[in-house]
Amino acid sequence: MTKKAENVIVGISIGDLNGIGSEIILKTFEDTRMLEFCTPVIFANVKLLSFIKKALNLNAVNLHGIDSLEQLVIGKINVLNLWRDNVTVEFGKNDDGAGQFAIRSFRKATDALKQKKIDVLVTAPINKYNIQSDEFKFPGHTDYLDRELEGDALMLMVQDDLRVGLLTDHIPVSEVSGHLNEALIRKKLLTVNKALKQDFRINKPRIAVLGINPHSGDNGVIGREDDEVLKPALKKLFEEGVLVFGPFSADSFFGSGQYEKYDAVIAAYHDQGLIPFKTLSFGKGVNYTAGLEAVRTSPDHGTAFEIAGKGVADFNSFKESVYLALDIYHNRAEHSEITKNPLKIREKQL
Repeated sequence: MTKKAENVIVGISIGDLNGIGSEIILKTFEDTRMLEFCTPVIFANVKLLSFIKKALNLNAVNLHGIDSLEQLVIGKINVLNLWRDNVTVEFGKNDDGAGQFAIRSFRKATDALKQKKIDVLVTAPINKYNIQSDEFKFPGHTDYLDRELEGDALMLMVQDDLRVGLLTDHIPVSEVSGHLNEALIRKKLLTVNKALKQDFRINKPRIAVLGINPHSGDNGVIGREDDEVLKPALKKLFEEGVLVFGPFSADSFFGSGQYEKYDAVIAAYHDQGLIPFKTLSFGKGVNYTAGLEAVRTSPDHGTAFEIAGKGVADFNSFKESVYLALDIYHNRAEHSEITKNPLKIREKQL
């Protein structure tokens, strides 16, 4: 049975305490109408968040502290107390201690997601440098989630109908070519295809793939990876019924508006996809981890130390992250129901 909207539990990891994470979380739920769509639970400490909301003059936000998820109250902004330490917040400072609190929050929230004590996870920004320790050696959220949750994680940036995914993400440009092979390309594109159907309710998704080299290699003049690796992989998938197209020359693909013809665009490496996405998304983009058994989203920006504590952070990307997580949660529930009962498809068409 589908949950009532307000009964969908959104777990939120606090992110770097010295960044803008707390601010964008509190600003999002300052609008009490958000509680009609979901019930948030922030993995942190209520005393700490009370201090931050006062420092940022967000006193209209009413926080409800709890010591276990069993105490969660529907329709409240719940804060799960993970620690009793006296934490000093120094806005804008890159601090290893803040990084460790961020990871404690993230790991506890991930555990709750695995145990289905929360329905979706939205993560506030972390700093990739100060989170590192003997216990946590991951470049960021996505790699840890890929290990902890079943499936094959893929970064998919979303803003309305614009969806940009990556074949490789946080690796040096010099290593991109060496990572790309037919098996990886196939796995990533099948993950995207499934996500578009299951999470975005697109029956016959069309996927565009950008070339690895400038001008997709110009028939081998500028590198042979496109001809020898990418094109054969796309051809096999298309013959199997996956609607993949390309490779397209990346330099003109977005500027010419070609991306509007497709349900997703897959780039070969990080900046090839993220630069045009962030240029077009105007601060409302969402980072969605596709391919996992559970739903996780995050804003498309970082800790923004330079403006932390000033009360000027734009919270729209975080708010859109909450909305997208809820949309995907409901889409998955509907997809699962239809899969179990195909007659539902016919009923919806009548």
